[in-house]
Amino acid sequence: MLSLNTPLPARHRAQLIASDVSVTRGATPVLSHVDLTVTATSRVAIVGENGRGKSTLLHVLSGALTPDSGVVQRLGTVGIAEQEMPTGGNRTVGQAVAEAIAQPLAAVAALDSAAVSLAAGVPGAEERYAAALEHAEVLDAWDAERRVQIALEALDAETEPSRRLDDLSVGQRYRVRLACLLGADDDFLLLDEPTNHLDRSGLEFLTTQLRSRNGGVVVVTHDRALLSDVAETIVDLDPTPDDRVRVYGNGYAGYREGRRAERERWEHEFERQQTELARLQDSLSSAQNRLVSGWRPEKGTNKHGRATRAGGLVQSVHRRQEQLEAHAVTVPEPPQVFRFPELATRTGAVLLSVEDVTVTGRLTRPAAFSLSHRGRLVVTGPNGAGKSTLLSVAAGDLRPDTGTVRRPQNVRLAFLRQESELPLDRRASEFYAAHVDALVPSREAVGLSQLGLLRARESSKRIGELSMGQQRRLELALVLATKPHVLLLDEPTNHLSIALVDELTDALNATQAAVVVSTHDRQLLRDVEGWPALQLEATTESEALV
Repeated sequence: MLSLNTPLPARHRAQLIASDVSVTRGATPVLSHVDLTVTATSRVAIVGENGRGKSTLLHVLSGALTPDSGVVQRLGTVGIAEQEMPTGGNRTVGQAVAEAIAQPLAAVAALDSAAVSLAAGVPGAEERYAAALEHAEVLDAWDAERRVQIALEALDAETEPSRRLDDLSVGQRYRVRLACLLGADDDFLLLDEPTNHLDRSGLEFLTTQLRSRNGGVVVVTHDRALLSDVAETIVDLDPTPDDRVRVYGNGYAGYREGRRAERERWEHEFERQQTELARLQDSLSSAQNRLVSGWRPEKGTNKHGRATRAGGLVQSVHRRQEQLEAHAVTVPEPPQVFRFPELATRTGAVLLSVEDVTVTGRLTRPAAFSLSHRGRLVVTGPNGAGKSTLLSVAAGDLRPDTGTVRRPQNVRLAFLRQESELPLDRRASEFYAAHVDALVPSREAVGLSQLGLLRARESSKRIGELSMGQQRRLELALVLATKPHVLLLDEPTNHLSIALVDELTDALNATQAAVVVSTHDRQLLRDVEGWPALQLEATTESEALV
C-alpha cells in the first residue's frame, strides 16, 4: 500500500483535478487528454479492456506518476492500493496496519504528550494541547485501530499482528491491504480491482464501506455489480472514434446507455465515410476508363474537337483524384458487435437428465436436474461445493461414482469450461475450422467471422499471441460454433469485457437452447434471478475423505 498524505485531511474541501492529462509509453499513447474532477463525495469507476491505462490513470491521480502533459491538482490525503501488496522481507500484519494508520497513531501520541505537559504546567502547553486535540479530532484518531480491526474481520483477513506477510497467500495479503486502506480514512481512496479474492460477505462489506465513507472513491474494476452498486460516474478508457476518454454520469445504467448510443453514432459515421470513399473511388475509376477507351470521337470529327474532348476527360480524372485525396477517413473501424447465433431447439423431449450424481471428494452430495426446450438453470454454491465438477459430469467429461447422465444421441451439447487448454502454437482460425469440421457438417457450422468475437487480424494469429480476453473469446466461439441444443457455461464472464458480458447475458436470456450457468459474478446472478437454481453445499472435511 502507498499512502501519500498531507499534514491534515481536507475533508469536505478535498479535490483531485486532472486537466488535459496525457501519458505515452514509448511511441504508444496510453492516456490522451483526460479531464476528471473528483470531490469528497465522488464515486468514480474506471473501466476498459486490459492495457487501456486504467492503473496508469490511478497512479497519475495519486501523484505516483507524472503525466507527459497536463496537470493534476490535489487537495487532501490520498490512499492507493496496487494490485499486489509488497511483502518487504519480514514485514508483519501488525506493521502493515501500523503503517496504514501511522498518522492517527502519531496524533494520539502527540495529544498524550501535550496532556502531560499541560498537567505539569509547562509554558505553552495549552496551545500545544489545543492544536494536538484539533489534529486528532480531524483524523478521528482514537477510532483508527478499531476501523482497521473491523475491516480485517469483515474481509476474513489475517488478524494476528505477528504473522509475516510473505507467509500469507496472495488472497490473504490482498485482504490485509484492503482492510488497512478502509481503516486509514484518507480523503481519497484509489482502488485497483478491489473485489479480487473476496467472498460474498467481503464483497457486501466493501460495497457498504465505499458507499458510506466520508471521502471520494476512484475504483478500477471489472465487477459489474460493484459498478451498479457504487459508481455514480464512469470513466471509459476503451477506444472511441476520436481517441478521447468518455465520462458518463448516472451510474452503470448511464454508462450502458451512453456507450450504446456512442457506438451507434460511431457505426453510422464510419459507414457514411466508407460509402463516400467507395463512391469517389468508383467515380475515379469510371473517369479513368473513359479516358482510356471512351473519349474517341466519331469519324470525321476534326483534330480540335478530339483534343478538346480529351482535355476535358483528363481534367475530370484529375478533379476526381483530388476529391478522393481530400476525403479523409477520420473515423476508425468501430468495435465489433457480438452476434449470438440462432440455436436450434427440440421440443417435447428431455435434452439432458442428470440423476443423483456424486464424485468422491469433489461432489459428495447427490445432485440432480433435467433440461428440456428453453430450459434454464443457474448452479450456485461456495468454492469447493462441486459446481465445476457437476458441469463436467453433465458434459460427459467426468464419470460419476454414483448416479447417471442421460442425453439423446442427436442432442448437441457444448461446454465452456472455467479454464481450458488451447493449443498455443495453432493459429486461431485454423484451430476453429478444424474443431467445427470434426463436429458438424459445414452447412450447419457458424463461421468465426460471423460471431463478431475476433477480427480477421486476431484470428490469423497463433493462439499464444492472443491476450487472455481474446483467448476467452475464441473459447466462446468454439462453444457456439456447433449450434448446440444445450449450453453448459462455467464462469462464462471470466476475462471478458463488460460490454461483451452484457451482450452475452441478453443472448442467454433470449436463446432457444437450454442453458446451465455456474458463476460467482454477482451481476450475472442478478440478471438470471428468475432462472431455476440448484444450490450446492460445501463439501465437509469428513465427506472429502470418504
